[in-house]
Amino acid sequence: MFDHEIVMDSLLKIQKAIDTILERASVVSDPNELLTSPEGMMRIDAICMNLIALGEAVKGLDKQTHGELLPKYPEIYWSGVMRMRDKIAHHYFEIDTDVVFRTIQEDVPQMKEVINKIITEI
Repeated sequence: MFDHEIVMDSLLKIQKAIDTILERASVVSDPNELLTSPEGMMRIDAICMNLIALGEAVKGLDKQTHGELLPKYPEIYWSGVMRMRDKIAHHYFEIDTDVVFRTIQEDVPQMKEVINKIITEI
């Protein structure tokens, strides 16, 4: 069993990071926009920082729940979320903006739905 209050706090932090990522990315229609202007570069920095926070929070959530919660929601590739955090944090200069863009367009909105579902079910 796990501490529901601590888990809920983690879920709310994940939800906030997701919302921030989606808000920062809302004006981006092409991955090249993240590299071709100072504003785009600040935007990719902000998005990546929140992807790091998101991945770290997911790692913490998995640890807090002793690996029992996330497998109940297999529609999200949780280990990929954690690995993306590691890739950005440790290999920042090797980031592929196409991968980041695809992630924020496809995976993050799905994750938002699943996190909201987890929150209502806990």
